[in-house]
Amino acid sequence: MVIKFKTKKQAWGRVDMDFSVTGTLIWYYYICKREVWLMAHQLEPDQEHENLQIGKIIGESTYPRDKKEIDLGNAKIDLIRTEHGEMVVGEVKKTSRFKESAGKQLLFYLLQLKEMGIKARGELLFPEERDKLEVLLDDDGEKEIRQAMQDIEAIVRMDRPPEVAKTKYCRNCAYSEFCWS
Repeated sequence: MVIKFKTKKQAWGRVDMDFSVTGTLIWYYYICKREVWLMAHQLEPDQEHENLQIGKIIGESTYPRDKKEIDLGNAKIDLIRTEHGEMVVGEVKKTSRFKESAGKQLLFYLLQLKEMGIKARGELLFPEERDKLEVLLDDDGEKEIRQAMQDIEAIVRMDRPPEVAKTKYCRNCAYSEFCWS
């Protein structure tokens, strides 16, 4: 099913309602529900935004020994390695400022792997801070991610994006011109 949505003056875009929730949408869900809607409707953030550029450079230049950018369809894992016979899935982030949303994104990837019959543990990696946090998928985490996926599907079905709500993340957001112009 394809939904068309419009404002009074122009068409915003189209979304295939058979879409799959992605790790990126999980990330945005824990930061800003409006970003979820915008991203799902192919309204991309400013690709030249400084934070996006820095993130790409960090992803490309760190952890050279690990396999990078593993694409599972709706999950694009930053890196994978094996430690002591155990699969470790890594999510690389510029800063730990977003560790909650990054952790949920990693839980989503671990859930996707679990559904494929692959057992793994996760690590959030913050190379500039020289820090890492272990992330394990447990029953509570799985339940929370499944609920977030349902919430994201409901947000995407909305005719318009959620109203603008000022948060602590707005100042450095790649969507700031869209929301605050």
